[in-house]
Amino acid sequence: MKNKMLCLSAALMLVIVSCKKDSETKNSGEIAAAYEGTPMTDEYDAEIEKIVSQMTLEEKIGLLHGYSMFTNKGIERLGVPEVHMADGPLGVREEISRNSWAPAGNTDDFATFYPAGGGLSATWNPEMAHTFGKSIGEEARARDKDVLLAPAFNIIRTPLGGRTYEYMTEDPFLNKTLVVPYVTGVQQNDVAVCIKHYAANNQETNRGTVDVQMDERTLREIYLPAFHDAVVKGHAFTVMGAYNKFRGDYLCENPYMLQSILRDEWGFKGIVISDWAAVHTTKKALEAGTDLEMGTPTASFDDHFFANPLIKAVKDGSVSVAEVDKHAKRILKLLYNVKAMGKKDGRAKGSIATEAHYKDAYNIASESVVLLKNSENLLPLNASALKSVAVIGANAMQRHAQGGFGAGVKTKHEVTPLDALKAKLPKSVTINYARGYKTEFKPKKEMKFGEVTQEVKETVNELDPKMVAEAVEAAKKSDVAVLFVGANRDYETEASDRRDLSLPFGQEKLIAAVKAANPKTIVVFVAGAPYDINNVVAQNSAILWGWYNGSEAGNAITDVLLGKVNPSGKLPWTMPKKIQDSPAHATNSFPGGATEEYKEGILVGYRWFDTKNVTPLYAFGYGLSYTTFELANAKADKASYAANETITVTLDVKNTGKADGKEVVQLYAAKSGSKIERAAKELKGFTKVLVKAGSTQKATITIPAQELAYYDAASKKWTVEPGAYRFKIGNSSRDIKQEITVTIK
Repeated sequence: MKNKMLCLSAALMLVIVSCKKDSETKNSGEIAAAYEGTPMTDEYDAEIEKIVSQMTLEEKIGLLHGYSMFTNKGIERLGVPEVHMADGPLGVREEISRNSWAPAGNTDDFATFYPAGGGLSATWNPEMAHTFGKSIGEEARARDKDVLLAPAFNIIRTPLGGRTYEYMTEDPFLNKTLVVPYVTGVQQNDVAVCIKHYAANNQETNRGTVDVQMDERTLREIYLPAFHDAVVKGHAFTVMGAYNKFRGDYLCENPYMLQSILRDEWGFKGIVISDWAAVHTTKKALEAGTDLEMGTPTASFDDHFFANPLIKAVKDGSVSVAEVDKHAKRILKLLYNVKAMGKKDGRAKGSIATEAHYKDAYNIASESVVLLKNSENLLPLNASALKSVAVIGANAMQRHAQGGFGAGVKTKHEVTPLDALKAKLPKSVTINYARGYKTEFKPKKEMKFGEVTQEVKETVNELDPKMVAEAVEAAKKSDVAVLFVGANRDYETEASDRRDLSLPFGQEKLIAAVKAANPKTIVVFVAGAPYDINNVVAQNSAILWGWYNGSEAGNAITDVLLGKVNPSGKLPWTMPKKIQDSPAHATNSFPGGATEEYKEGILVGYRWFDTKNVTPLYAFGYGLSYTTFELANAKADKASYAANETITVTLDVKNTGKADGKEVVQLYAAKSGSKIERAAKELKGFTKVLVKAGSTQKATITIPAQELAYYDAASKKWTVEPGAYRFKIGNSSRDIKQEITVTIK
């Protein structure tokens, strides 16, 4: 894409972006075709019927439950292989033992560490999502996997969520825009995605038992759109049932979610895989729609609900053979569709831990870095004018491929910021490194979250005076100080929500001490979730936000620091000034008790802040550049539209600075005088464009009028309300530069 206009779809078949690529035009059909998933084929159904008819009851049921930690049981005599699965949010997980979570100890299971969901989302770039999916799909195939247990994209409802770093964004439109190309990229490698966690899985506190309650409109408009598009547009082959309950039923035994919505409405043909140990019954879970029960064995895998208890249920007549056959056939359909059965000769071979994949990881990471502040133009650094640089902080050397509870990546290649600075700065520049703080934890203790008591990790926040003195000394004797702070994957982790927004490990005091020692201090956060950085922002003029950004994270952040890459990342969530400003906390509904009521309804994330006039520290979609942009001349192609027509909006994007740069043009829709509750504005389109210094590019965003629909729970239909809609166009939800009005007839 170097020196060319970056052309992206803003929402695939929903919002298509058309822009010039030098003299070449990339039309909407080409973009849609590039990201359209391939539906499951039915061509093997007759063969599947024949194979199932030859199975014993025990063989059929062996297909429906875990027979090792990441496989079911194959049927060798009929040529039915095991379904091989692997964790994959950050890269293909190392091989583990068949009967436990212990590493298998292999020497051939190293993989590329890819950016976490927060980093990918911060690119605001569907093309990067497709690159991510294609690349990790190739790695999964190289490891002979049939199912990649990713992507995870539950809505970020609370900044404290343990999986905020992984769960992409707070906005359903942005989520679905990124998820579909990811799904397509993986599955074009003959590997099924397992989209997760279906659904309303938005907290780790009490996640195994909490009963989520919300109204139907909120469910349809906020929590289901990305799942819908992953299934209907991306044609995801597998779905993972979540741990929590929804309206009284566990998600893995929830007929409304698994049958009425997933299969009857959306036409899902694939298999539902339970999260590990998320099944609680035999008959109810099977008949509700779960196909494959996975989990850690108690005494034996035969103790799973879909194992010996299912055999007993069939023999005593409480579950029919026809019911078992239905699920067995779905398993075989999956195997045929990923070419583990049938036309195996044409199956993708894949590749793993290659230079090409490290480049993919770099491209995503370098486009995800968010410039939060640069008020004194300390950035980018002029390396040729430097004699010394203080590099301070544990995150300058921390590797993030492993850590916490959940799936990491076993990788040989993870470049840290310190590694990259040593390699990229001129040899004449002295690097003065000081760790500055320890990343230590106290023994876990019980904390009260509403009505729920949970063990939480508590950090050691007392600084070591000697380490602070070393950091201050390094800063004093250097031309500039670069602080690498934030969190790590032991602190932001599955199975535990954070207790508050505090910056851990005493870092705020360290940052203040370094700033006092050297006014030319640049603060780089490496983290996946919002923190209370009010004081840091007030006291420092240069702040970058990185992520758990994969094997090439160090090179990516260093290239931004040195100006080789102009930052173009945008925040995929709102950073509040205080936790009480966030909707789930403002309504006192997080984390709930046995029941969790989503009292904020449709006003999630920026919708709440903008509608309630609550000022965030940094807005959704915010991110600066080393150049400046002007948006002008926004106009629609017509004044009014029918509900089945498409609205085309064009505007000029002018680069008014001295560096080439990429800008994300964001379009939010608003409707005043509506007969229903609405947010002040909702993201409905965006495009990311590369504009050379001093140049102007035309950006085009098209919005099907149906994208403006709300869900009418009474009629159970999506409805486009007639009337005037204002399109607010800017570069964050709070920085609106242009407005136009269109009418829907």
